[in-house]
Amino acid sequence: MGSNTGAETRPVLSTALSGEELSRWYWTLAELTVLARELGVPRGGGKAALTERLQAALDGVAPPAAPPRTRSAGRQLAAPVNGFTVIPAGQRCSQVLREYFRREIGEGFHFDASMRTFVAEGAGRTLADAIAHWHATRQAAAQPQEIGSQFELNRFLRDWYAEHPAGSRTEALAAWRAQRDRPRRPAAG
Repeated sequence: MGSNTGAETRPVLSTALSGEELSRWYWTLAELTVLARELGVPRGGGKAALTERLQAALDGVAPPAAPPRTRSAGRQLAAPVNGFTVIPAGQRCSQVLREYFRREIGEGFHFDASMRTFVAEGAGRTLADAIAHWHATRQAAAQPQEIGSQFELNRFLRDWYAEHPAGSRTEALAAWRAQRDRPRRPAAG
């Protein structure tokens, strides 16, 4: 990559930034968490929510309202489980379920979006129903899926490999580091 004289450099993440400047650059969750501790901002809720709260704090405005907690603290399945086991409300994609599905489906099993949704919304259905769902969704699961905006690295790598099919992981990660050190958009004004 060539030298880009006059290019902006990523600022140091500090309480001196404005909310606008914070949003112009890529920051890791770990970096944002350190700033949140410094500012006394609640750190939960994911990277996007944390970024919104930090922008508000840096600009001296009221933070956005926190969304209501939706996760149920209900009973979670414990081993042993079988095909007749009923999925309780609030069940998470746990190691107990992962082990069961790998035993029944095979080593190729993984919790993809379809299975995570089935488990989360499958209260009252059985683990046999979940296995049937897995098999019924394999054709759709094999198609490229939308990558959520919170997974910036994954989205970048998919696009980079599409443009550089023979590229190496080392090259892709070097391109990612260069990308994340550039501003997302021009400075205001």
